[in-house]
Amino acid sequence: MTPIVLDGGDRRCVLLLLELRRLTTTVPSGALIRLIASDPAAPLDLPAWCHLTGHAYLGPVPGEHPTYAVQVADVTALTDPQSPWRPAPTGP
Repeated sequence: MTPIVLDGGDRRCVLLLLELRRLTTTVPSGALIRLIASDPAAPLDLPAWCHLTGHAYLGPVPGEHPTYAVQVADVTALTDPQSPWRPAPTGP
């Protein structure tokens, strides 16, 4: 399967997580995503977000730019659409 590339450029990890969350809801489970992210927080935030959601963090990918691999899980924990680093609100 060819990886889907999400080029985060120099955007902060907060914005990248918003984009990554949106992308993971539109691709099939098992899809590989390569996230290009120059934010120094990415190596910490991405594994934490994957742990929270259930997606598989596959680690850094060698290349010209800092790139990280994520595999989309078939069953995931929902996160808040506006704050994807937090679990989705529960209740009414």
